[in-house]
Amino acid sequence: MQDQPQGALLLRPIELRGLTLKNRIVISPMMQHAAPGGIAQPWLLVHLGKFALGGAGLVLTESTAVSPVGRIGKNDLGLWDDTQIAPLQNVVNFCHANGAAIGVQLGHAGRKAGSEPLWEGGGAMTPEQMQEVDSCWQRIGPSPIAAGPGWSTPLEMDMAAIDRVVEEFTAAAARAERAGFDVVELHFGHGYLVTSFLSPLSNQRSDSYGGNRDGRMKLALRIARAVRATWPAAKPLFCRISAVDGAFGGWDLDDSVVLARALREAGVDVIDCSSGGLTEQTRALPVPRGLGFQVPFARRIRSEAQIATQAIGMIVDAHQAEALLQDGSADLVAIGREALRDPYWPLHAQEALQPDLAYRDWPLRHGVWLAKRQPALAAALAACDPDVTT
Repeated sequence: MQDQPQGALLLRPIELRGLTLKNRIVISPMMQHAAPGGIAQPWLLVHLGKFALGGAGLVLTESTAVSPVGRIGKNDLGLWDDTQIAPLQNVVNFCHANGAAIGVQLGHAGRKAGSEPLWEGGGAMTPEQMQEVDSCWQRIGPSPIAAGPGWSTPLEMDMAAIDRVVEEFTAAAARAERAGFDVVELHFGHGYLVTSFLSPLSNQRSDSYGGNRDGRMKLALRIARAVRATWPAAKPLFCRISAVDGAFGGWDLDDSVVLARALREAGVDVIDCSSGGLTEQTRALPVPRGLGFQVPFARRIRSEAQIATQAIGMIVDAHQAEALLQDGSADLVAIGREALRDPYWPLHAQEALQPDLAYRDWPLRHGVWLAKRQPALAAALAACDPDVTT
């Protein structure tokens, strides 16, 4: 999509370091559990490729494990080994060829490793089941505190394990560069490893990685600095956080503002504002999940931490997305499940917000047929009902 100075903000380009996104629409990471051995399969090419065809400015991969131990599920995408680079290059190249930037979300599951896919119940695997997949697969965390009923107690990480995780994130970022990704997003939310270090409920360490908020933030900032030093200076670095972790007495929005400021100083360019996930119990907390329920987190962090934010969560309509950008709540809008319903959501948003541009930016092999049909379709609908417009 071209720059439209007088048009919708949602459809205008945005510059992030040396990267220009053609619009402000991002496809959010969505777990697929379809990569045996961490290797991208044709499923991923089709899954992400359709969003590039659909007109998104930026497409993000699902959480991609930085080590086998850091997998959420047994068939998670990975970047812990060089053999995983080339299959991802195919996906990157397709997205680039069809006008979209693409980013990889790097994560480590920590004490929430070993989870079944949602369609298999979404529960915790037993340690025995994890060992059957990989004898080295185990849950680790800041303290020996389980993520909830049904989850085994994680192994408390020593300094060598902490150092190793930092190195794993850094090495994965280097592989992401070799694969040609435009963006790295660090996954520091949803109860996974870094989240568990941030929360006083899951981090009860007495060393420099625990205690007060500064100590609990130490791993997050160390990873961010290490990745920023490895990731090219011209490419933006995103970070997803749980602005509130969803647990009573846990990490809150005041904490997230402080963290966002520190991440900005560490070289992070965009805070992706999600929430929840510290424990399994947070799924049952009475948190209203209305339209745009997480937008206030993005608004406050953007205002008080002076950093670009990405809003996510029950954003379903182009006018809703445009309004939150116009009122300064965020710089980017991410859609997930709504994109599953409609992979062409960005192009339909263009049609809704600037009808004069309808079909202009559709893939050539699609748009020409739709444009050709439009006059006949409009006439046919009008004949059926004079009040109908297209």
